[in-house]
Amino acid sequence: MKYLVLLGDGMADEPIEELKGKTPLEFARTPRMDQLADQGEIGMVETIPPGFHPGSDVANLSVFGYDPALCYSGRSPLEAASMGVELGPEDVAFRLNLVYLVAHYGKLYMGDFSAGHISTAEARQIIATLQQELGDEEFHFYPGVSYRHLMVWRGGKDKLEFTPPHDLTGQSVEGHMPRGEGAERLIQLMNSAQLLLHRHPVNLQREQQDKPTANSIWLWGHGRPPRMETLQQRFGISGAVISAVDLIKGIGTYAGLDVIEVPGATGYIDTNYVGKAEYALEALKSRDFVYLHVEAPDEAAHAGNLQDKIRAIEDFDQKVVGTILDGIGALGDYRLLVLPDHPTPLARMTHTSDPVPYILYGSGGEFPHQGEGGGYCERSARAAGVKLDQGHRLMARLIRGEKP
Repeated sequence: MKYLVLLGDGMADEPIEELKGKTPLEFARTPRMDQLADQGEIGMVETIPPGFHPGSDVANLSVFGYDPALCYSGRSPLEAASMGVELGPEDVAFRLNLVYLVAHYGKLYMGDFSAGHISTAEARQIIATLQQELGDEEFHFYPGVSYRHLMVWRGGKDKLEFTPPHDLTGQSVEGHMPRGEGAERLIQLMNSAQLLLHRHPVNLQREQQDKPTANSIWLWGHGRPPRMETLQQRFGISGAVISAVDLIKGIGTYAGLDVIEVPGATGYIDTNYVGKAEYALEALKSRDFVYLHVEAPDEAAHAGNLQDKIRAIEDFDQKVVGTILDGIGALGDYRLLVLPDHPTPLARMTHTSDPVPYILYGSGGEFPHQGEGGGYCERSARAAGVKLDQGHRLMARLIRGEKP
């Protein structure tokens, strides 16, 4: 038996007036997911436990089959694992975004939480400068992908509060700086980075190209290393993870999965959708399980771009789900789980804790259809009347066929 999770990050949304009351998932042309929904089990699942921030870290831990209440210690330790950065028990990891801040009437506003989706090559130059000028035995800067990077505070403090930068788009950052024990050290570091990056060669060139600059860093998502069993230990399966996002690759690393790099996987709407699906099929020839993650719908929603989100959903359906369905039958019996990790409503440009629609499909009819048709969207999933309150149990449904 082969098992495959196909996750379109942030696909779920809310009804939009411009789409005549439909959500982007409902409006988009998704014949392959509609086919699965009308033949398999469709329902709603809570991926964000009560009391947790609706981040991709918590949501994807749930989808991977882990109860965040038992193992979640922060986003950045997961990303550190993907990047090969070893953390000691007293180390604290932080997500470091390269961001574009805009000055207006004496205040700083979050102009772009991704610094205009800065290229990885440009970002690596900036991170190298930060490490050279601000790094020491206490603070270490590590390059990631595009605007997403890592800082480690050796022997640091972790009783801190942060606001994710994508929650501040167009808003003043005043009142949203780090808070708690040791916050003044981090604020000083962020201020020093602003002075350092103001005239950085990469930013000067981006200014000439009329692109947002990476004129500041934003620290958030901190934590110490978590303790997690592997999927081999839990379910007796081998597997791989495919994603352009360090967070997802890091969860996969803790889950004991092989991380498969796909050329052209960008984490944006220009990602190599078909390549991800083809690499997943190849990986399943020698493994039991693949977790395939696509970031594009979430990025489009954070930017408030309706057309890009619809395009990303349609590309996910045609190029990922379609490619998988066209090839997976040659590998024997299989089961599929298709879903987003959380909603990212365009009107809010950030995540919410609302339940998301899922599809469970088995080639042997293990998950009979219970709805009334209507394809794959939030409306038809709610109408099916199936609701899972604990998202981390969905993996056991996929692997073991456990009842909801």
